[in-house]
Amino acid sequence: MNETQRPRGALRSLGAVIAGLLVIVVPSIATDAVLHSTGMYPAPGQPMATGLWLLATGYRLVYGIAGCYVAARLAPDHPVRHAWILGVIGIVVGTAGVVATWNQGPGFGPQWYPIAVAVMPVACAWIGGKLGAARPA
Repeated sequence: MNETQRPRGALRSLGAVIAGLLVIVVPSIATDAVLHSTGMYPAPGQPMATGLWLLATGYRLVYGIAGCYVAARLAPDHPVRHAWILGVIGIVVGTAGVVATWNQGPGFGPQWYPIAVAVMPVACAWIGGKLGAARPA
């Protein structure tokens, strides 16, 4: 590998992870906003029924897998590693969310919810990474 290929590969790796992150964050925020604006979710900070927290967990799981898939597909090499980098970012951010919201009241959801958000990136990285690494025959 020559000197011009290494920086280009590093930029492509960074771009793959950022693209995957955007695939997770943008639809998550947009879905939350739509569900709040349509009245399906109560106003931010208000208590929500368990079923709605399960719905939020479900679409975050789907978006997480999709984001890890995108990171793996766009990676210049080691696609699963790129998905796991995104997964580690999710674990760190999710753990910060657990710490920040613990015992903060019903507007932040039941205690299982932030824990689920903190551990879901493991499954997302594994599934999305494997799917993204699979090359058509």
